[in-house]
Amino acid sequence: MALSKSKIAAGLIVAGSLTVFFGVLLVFVGPIIIDDQIAKNVEINPNNDLTYTMWKDIPVPFFMSVYFFNVLNPEEILKGEKPMLEQRGPYVYSEKRWKDNITFHANNTVSYREYRQYFFERDMSAGNESDVVTIPNMMVLGAAVMMENLPLPARMMMSATFKAFKEGAFLTKPVGELMWGYDSKLVDFLNKFFPGMLPTSGKFGLFAEFNNSNTGLFTVHTGQDDIHKVHKVDSWNGLKEVNYWRTPQCNMINGTAGQMWPPFMTTQSTLPFYSPDACRSMELVYQRPGVVGGVPVFRFVAPTTLFANGSVYPPNEGFCPCRQSGLLNVSSCRKNSPVFISHPHFFNADPVLLDYVLGLSPNEEDHGLFIDIHPDTGVPMNVSVRLQLNLYIKEVPGVTETGKISEVMMPMIWFGESGYIDGPILKTFHTNLVVLPAMMEYTQYILIGLGLATILAAALLMAVDKTSPCEERGQPSQETPDSSVNERTPLIQS
Repeated sequence: MALSKSKIAAGLIVAGSLTVFFGVLLVFVGPIIIDDQIAKNVEINPNNDLTYTMWKDIPVPFFMSVYFFNVLNPEEILKGEKPMLEQRGPYVYSEKRWKDNITFHANNTVSYREYRQYFFERDMSAGNESDVVTIPNMMVLGAAVMMENLPLPARMMMSATFKAFKEGAFLTKPVGELMWGYDSKLVDFLNKFFPGMLPTSGKFGLFAEFNNSNTGLFTVHTGQDDIHKVHKVDSWNGLKEVNYWRTPQCNMINGTAGQMWPPFMTTQSTLPFYSPDACRSMELVYQRPGVVGGVPVFRFVAPTTLFANGSVYPPNEGFCPCRQSGLLNVSSCRKNSPVFISHPHFFNADPVLLDYVLGLSPNEEDHGLFIDIHPDTGVPMNVSVRLQLNLYIKEVPGVTETGKISEVMMPMIWFGESGYIDGPILKTFHTNLVVLPAMMEYTQYILIGLGLATILAAALLMAVDKTSPCEERGQPSQETPDSSVNERTPLIQS
């Protein structure tokens, strides 16, 4: 028996209404499902294969590019002339990082030590580690500034020690030795008779304490009790705060360990992290949206106030004694050595610093610091952290090695650590974070559109049904014998 058009229309209305209902339901429930899955996958949990492996072993390419400021006129500098510098590099090292001694705690935290190793990459470098460059001798010029307030006889004795070990104001050595250490009789002497004076007990090098080392004992939140706390530092080396600086705010250990951040970021979010190398917490701010490998990201950069001095940005007063804005004095955590950190080429620093030396040309593209991060997961997709190491030098009476050196903030090297997600990991991220959510979004609108179209078709079918001839509805018609019959005419006529 054939169904009537009205019944078909009613069935279509029911089917269309259900389709619209499920589409609208997916609009509200879909994001909740996605967010719930993200929260489960970004927490630090050994059961999360992808994100836990990324957190534990960092299986993405990571490189450190080092640039030396080769001193072209060392003799003239000793006579008081302005330093002339030539940038040499990059000397590129692949970086391997992994976490060990991983211990989970009952309060939803996990402790670990992160180790790092560096391997020279000749094909990616502008030269070899055997290249010879000239830089300031930190042991002479740095020690001279450290001892400038000692009595004159003590300074003269120190100068005599330098002469005895044939140490001058500048070093000319291969890149590899300056990076990872060189034999020095002066270092051996100081470590023997003044233990603890130097940051290293072996060879002396700019990165000697970095290779095959760890960044300390971090304890961070796993996020299993609160996803908004995931990766945030609970303590470092057992400390809730450090004691390098002059105010409680500057001594605070804030944010994460600098590798991942809590998910669900907005343009109002910031990226706080604690850096053991800089001995302080830092914070990046949102700059703009972007795309990396098809994955949407937020770019975060260093604010101009990051290394501003206390007179420019009062909250930084605790990091003083300060010099020009754009310099971070790290002497308090570097054995009182007059070492300062800045952006490369004094980018975003007081322009007067560029007047003290020749050969610098700062720009954001080459010298800015940024992190491109996927806002929904807090996972960095592309990272470039660039910092410069500077030595404050000056003439110190009684230390003849300093000659007539003008007071200057001397750039020594700058380095950039960069990493990016690529290959199979990027494809997995793109599929899980872009393709699948997009398919869910398209599905919900397809369901709504299909349901509305079905309801419209049912309405049209009902309209057609109402305008159809009576015989098409299965009701026989009866002709009246008299066309003049009306409602007042008797049904039976005689």
